[in-house]
Amino acid sequence: MLVLTRRPNESIMIGDDVTVTVLGVTATGVRIGIDAPRDTRIHRSEIVVAVGSENHDALTAARSDDAQTALLTALRTSTPAE
Repeated sequence: MLVLTRRPNESIMIGDDVTVTVLGVTATGVRIGIDAPRDTRIHRSEIVVAVGSENHDALTAARSDDAQTALLTALRTSTPAE
């Protein structure tokens, strides 16, 4: 990881077309501005992690529901023992 020190109104360049500027610093955080092409996807990492976790949970629940449905279907269609 590259670690840089920047003061308010100072910037860094990422590649040729992304500029990250420190807008302000407070006791609780840093405000940054990102100038990038419209097709550049920019997301807060905690949101990406949360969405990924929710997607994983939903997939796990769907698989569980599919297994339960298959079991119930098998039980309903099986012939009773005589």
